[in-house]
Amino acid sequence: MRLSHLIVLCSFVASAAQAERLRPQSRPAAVVPAAVMIEEPAPAEAPAVASPPVRAIEPIADAGPILGPETNLPLPRFVSLKTDEGNVRRGPSLSHRIDWVYLRRGMPLQVTAEYGHWRRVADREGLGGWVHYSLLSGNRTVLIEEDLLPIYARADLTSQQEAILEVGVIARLGDCTTDWCEISTGGYRGWAEKEALWGVFPDEIRD
Repeated sequence: MRLSHLIVLCSFVASAAQAERLRPQSRPAAVVPAAVMIEEPAPAEAPAVASPPVRAIEPIADAGPILGPETNLPLPRFVSLKTDEGNVRRGPSLSHRIDWVYLRRGMPLQVTAEYGHWRRVADREGLGGWVHYSLLSGNRTVLIEEDLLPIYARADLTSQQEAILEVGVIARLGDCTTDWCEISTGGYRGWAEKEALWGVFPDEIRD
């Protein structure tokens, strides 16, 4: 295989600094280390509001998937961030303080609970909280977890490599087999090994 056939997505992929933005950031708007939690005091006029209990999620008959009480969609499930900025609150209402701010459109998130118009989500690092449903999209994306990950023309290690992706890149998720998923990013499309992706379940099949 000629080196000219390998395209390293340097101009399309996230640099190490961009990958750091995948972690939720703290307020104020200036970017601060992602691990620092917001310490802004609650407004004096806003009384403390207890978090309403999350509705119990019961499995359906025949040991089927667990369904969310608001959407009747499976829990947990993957979604993506619809906007460039998404506030993550401590509880499912505007009265709760903002603990984190997601700052990258399209980043994959996992929904683990539902309450009214709110969804409890977590990112790849397990950080998260409650997000309004309007900030989330059903369009599926994945996060590249392996640096210099090759994507192939077919779900076959011997097929032609279409591109090489850096760790932290967000890609659109397409079809998936048992071990492979078709992804696209930066104008390139190909098949990647599923184990190198976050945002898709190991046993998930998509077609």
